[in-house]
Amino acid sequence: MMTTHDLAFANSVCNRIIELTPNGIIDRICNYEEYLENERVHELKVEMYA
Repeated sequence: MMTTHDLAFANSVCNRIIELTPNGIIDRICNYEEYLENERVHELKVEMYA
């Protein structure tokens, strides 16, 4: 588990993103940049934070 504001570092280190939301979790196997660009992840965020 980690926290960072360095996108390059996150992309080079992370290969799985687990986001804890008020209404569940979003769990994806990908780097951080792919996670940010993923359309399904965006849909889940809208649903989970509603």
